[in-house]
Amino acid sequence: MNKEKICCIGLGYIGLPTATMFAVNGHQVVGVDVQDYVIDTINDGDIHIEEPGLKEMVKGAVMEGNLSASLEPVEADVFIIAVPTPLTENKTANLEYVKDATESILPYLKKDNLVIIESTIAPRTTEDVVLPILKKSNLELGEKLFVAHCPERVLPGQIIQELVNNNRIIGGINEKSALKARKIYKSFVQANMYITDATTAEMVKLMENTYRDVNIALANELAKVSEENKIDIWEAIALANKHPRVNVHLPGPGVGGHCLAVDPWFIVESAPEKAKMIELSRNINDSMPEFVVRNVKEILFGIGDPKISIFGITYKGNVDDLRESPVLEIIEILESENINSCIYDPHISEPQKSEYGLSELEESVSGSDIIIIGADHNEFEDIDPAKLAPKMRNTKVYDTKNILDKEKWEKAGFEVIKIGDYSDYAWHKEYGVAELDK
Repeated sequence: MNKEKICCIGLGYIGLPTATMFAVNGHQVVGVDVQDYVIDTINDGDIHIEEPGLKEMVKGAVMEGNLSASLEPVEADVFIIAVPTPLTENKTANLEYVKDATESILPYLKKDNLVIIESTIAPRTTEDVVLPILKKSNLELGEKLFVAHCPERVLPGQIIQELVNNNRIIGGINEKSALKARKIYKSFVQANMYITDATTAEMVKLMENTYRDVNIALANELAKVSEENKIDIWEAIALANKHPRVNVHLPGPGVGGHCLAVDPWFIVESAPEKAKMIELSRNINDSMPEFVVRNVKEILFGIGDPKISIFGITYKGNVDDLRESPVLEIIEILESENINSCIYDPHISEPQKSEYGLSELEESVSGSDIIIIGADHNEFEDIDPAKLAPKMRNTKVYDTKNILDKEKWEKAGFEVIKIGDYSDYAWHKEYGVAELDK
């Protein structure tokens, strides 16, 4: 396969792994970002995000001369746009980064170039927003300049292996564009690649994340109902999932990350009168931080000037990704009500550690009344609660992720409350779900 020169605009959680994957497979890749710190870090063979296996790949690609970073685009055979598409205050897609990135490559485009949009975008964005900008190149679209939307579908913490092994959707503005895009991804994708049009590809990406968001909303609503009826939602879900055609998702403090918390709104934006279930699900999931705070305040009722320790502020476990994290909203709500909180997260490093005022483990629980488990980091399962209890004023823990060994923490003197479980211990509790299988 011919090796191409690739210019990747955006070096975040998707752009950098994608650029690196092309580079380690022999392509000449220049990554572009607007932050000097990011450029300097990558050119030094290091990374500015946390992702298993990525640092070694970046270091190798830089040393081999296949990967470099720049503040400005360069001439290339392939341009990949992998910039953020955040929400506006009105819950619509903010396409300014996509527009700016597309405008930025115009001076460098030439005949037979391929432009790939990896950024998650609303239906018809390629047709209605990207193509009108690319027409300014005076290159005939689909014949002299090829364009495709090829959305990523990877999970932070597993990005490297999923870039290789996950099926890929290739959405071209025409067949030539799709086939050209498929050829470039074939250099490292080992799974199936399915060709479609760009608008369908846009919708497929949104559907995938909306499917999960709606199902999480169902779990969160069931958690609220279970608390009302004094049922342990975790036991109920485990038992319901014994049905061969049932797979209820798990509740939590809300939904975060750039995908699930954002993408469904793009569908709502495209058809607000039709996407009623999607909008309702988004609102349910967005309500969970307030639900957590309400429950914690009830648990702490009667305790004057309470202090709350928060373990984990990333949107999911074992990553450093803070995008759309519901735990950050929990902290904002506590601050708005003048409730003192202290944060511990072993996956957050500088400069964000200073920005959010993170503390070390034992310091974070000094004089505290309750610990909120906000993210399911593996480190939290290994904590010795007996070392924390003497430092706390009240030994309570509110586990929004159901990751703690309840018996171990209770033995250390903690009262353990799980989200979605206000049930009393009944006779069957001694058996547990595993015992019920026997």
